[in-house]
Amino acid sequence: MRGTTITEIQTSEWDTFDESVLSSDRPVVLRGLVSDWPAVAAARTSTEQLSVYLEEFATDKPVTAMQGDAAAKGRLFYNAAMDGFNFEYIRLSLREATQKILSFQESQDPPSLYVGSTNVDHWLPGFRAENDIPIGRLSPLVSIWLGNRSTVAAHYDFPSNIACVVAGRRRVTLFPPDQLENLYVGPLDLTPAGQPISLVDLKQPDYTRYPRFREAEKFAQTAELSTGDAIVIPSMWWHHMEATDPFNLLVNYWWRDTPAYMGPPLSVLQHAILGLRDLPPRQREHWKRLFDFYVFDPTAENFEHIPEEARGVLNKLDEDIASGLRGNLRNKLL
Repeated sequence: MRGTTITEIQTSEWDTFDESVLSSDRPVVLRGLVSDWPAVAAARTSTEQLSVYLEEFATDKPVTAMQGDAAAKGRLFYNAAMDGFNFEYIRLSLREATQKILSFQESQDPPSLYVGSTNVDHWLPGFRAENDIPIGRLSPLVSIWLGNRSTVAAHYDFPSNIACVVAGRRRVTLFPPDQLENLYVGPLDLTPAGQPISLVDLKQPDYTRYPRFREAEKFAQTAELSTGDAIVIPSMWWHHMEATDPFNLLVNYWWRDTPAYMGPPLSVLQHAILGLRDLPPRQREHWKRLFDFYVFDPTAENFEHIPEEARGVLNKLDEDIASGLRGNLRNKLL
């Protein structure tokens, strides 16, 4: 796929973790970032050894996994009618999931099993005491992604992300946020895993159906990640994730640049669709001006005529103001 070069850093040259990469507004590949993890060492010995290592921490609490037929070849996607998906959700323990994936390794055409976004501290307590990166000040959410070969369509995440390959290999294709219009994004309210996804199959793009995708390809950035490598994915960058080995494990760290009490912006978008999108055009223009004034381009001069102690939500948000605002919204939405 055509595209631009992605920045790479050899982390073996670092004396200490360089946190400046966390604020990058472009993706960065970090070669060997987690090579010294015991989990990575186990994976390099064998997938069976990694399985034994994970079982030292795994609880019996069930996780949710996506299970698809062999015909889908690991692509986790919609069904033909786009009224559901080409996989089913099942519940099983991490131990059971790991053993299932191991049993698929000798098959030439296995079904797919994918355990996504599973909280490490909850399901693998103690794992991070031996396998972690020093970004605790960001209070990251740390998750594992476990499966055999799989393809997750291009999607964005609001939090920034470091994705660390513990076992297997990953091919990551990224698009900058301004390629939204060229990625042919699917529904907002029916998604495979919560985030809206691109409907384009990157392996076999249908340029007749999705002609603007040719433009998106010009800006694509692709990284091939091996065991021990990691990649920084900035907030809102679209990323297509392909796990290419029979056994794959990834650990990722998500963090926000704003406090969690500010809530998820996707909910704001959905509320705007409910309240604004279908207004008459002239009214939408008025509301667009209000959003610019209060949200996207506010200035101190806009509100200086109001005493500071009387500005309420027009002041800088803190947890108390956010809680009051959320309660007010909750009452209005009932």
